[in-house]
Amino acid sequence: MRALVFFLSGALMLLSACSSTGERQDLTSEADVYDRAIQHLQNSRWESAISSLQLIEEHFPFGKYAEQAQLEIIFAYYKSGDPDAAIAAADRFIRLHPQHRNVDYAYYMKGLSTYSKDENFLSTVMPLDQTQRDPGAARESLGHFTQLLNRYPDSTYAEDAKKRMLYLRNRLARYEIHVANYYFKRGAYLASINRGQYVLENFQETPAVPDALAVIVQGYHLLGMDELSDRTLAVLRLNYPDHPAFNNEGDFDFQHGDIEDRSWISKATFGLFDKRDPRGFDSRRYYAPQYQDTPRVSQ
Repeated sequence: MRALVFFLSGALMLLSACSSTGERQDLTSEADVYDRAIQHLQNSRWESAISSLQLIEEHFPFGKYAEQAQLEIIFAYYKSGDPDAAIAAADRFIRLHPQHRNVDYAYYMKGLSTYSKDENFLSTVMPLDQTQRDPGAARESLGHFTQLLNRYPDSTYAEDAKKRMLYLRNRLARYEIHVANYYFKRGAYLASINRGQYVLENFQETPAVPDALAVIVQGYHLLGMDELSDRTLAVLRLNYPDHPAFNNEGDFDFQHGDIEDRSWISKATFGLFDKRDPRGFDSRRYYAPQYQDTPRVSQ
């Protein structure tokens, strides 16, 4: 029995020694660890790649591959579905290497990782209207891409960033129109006007501009401010004569959104007890026929 115990103890010590030797061998060459990390990346083994890249950070912080490993781990985090970790890694790289020749990649990955926060399983299997979702991540992503273009207008990633910014601007502008329609239902006409004006001031040349003008026309009309309503109506008619708010005779249909067709209970409670949603202004099928063709996150 005692001999068996000694045998088992010796076997465990041998295994431990082999394990330790293996780890030391792994860490003897920075190039070997980096090559292993690249192999993991090429084979989409993101967690393994992250582990290898972290080894370089821990044991070779001033080595030949240290800076490149810090860039690679941003991508690995992003592809592993951890955008927050990718953003943190990008921020760290920018802080440590603000003059690095590839720092523009870190700025780009910040925008791309934030952009990916709006992608979820449901959006891949169901035609969700992203413009009605919380725009927080979209605003943040737009800010990151804007920073990239301001700092590095000739970056390799500038063209892709511009395409994503176009989509993000369109989405944010449309969100403002959704909110304006909601305020109309609540009877908060001035708030609706403010949303329309915000679109005109911040999202020119987006498909939401025609609806922003219609929102302002309707809002001022409901407030009894006909001069301002008519002034905006002239702009809408001149630039978008085919807007669906115009009837067959070419007159603006102030009942277009079914806004004034509300009960006294609905008016008294600002729409809280009226579950009917007004049609509101949404002319995307006239001015943005591809509005559902949103770019998917890819790399």
